[in-house]
Amino acid sequence: MGWSYRKSLRKGPFRLNFSKRGVGHSVGVRGARYSRSADGRREMTFRIPGTGLSWRRPLRRRD
Repeated sequence: MGWSYRKSLRKGPFRLNFSKRGVGHSVGVRGARYSRSADGRREMTFRIPGTGLSWRRPLRRRD
């Protein structure tokens, strides 16, 4: 197994995620978040706090 790296910085509803692949970002509130990964993938995540239940939806690129 190889080495990995991940670091996250938060400022209010904004989050910067640093990894070996690059920098991603996300924004949201408790229960809902929009994320964009370092490789360009986008997704929406909805969670029910305290239950461990979540739903993710990948977002397609606009043409």
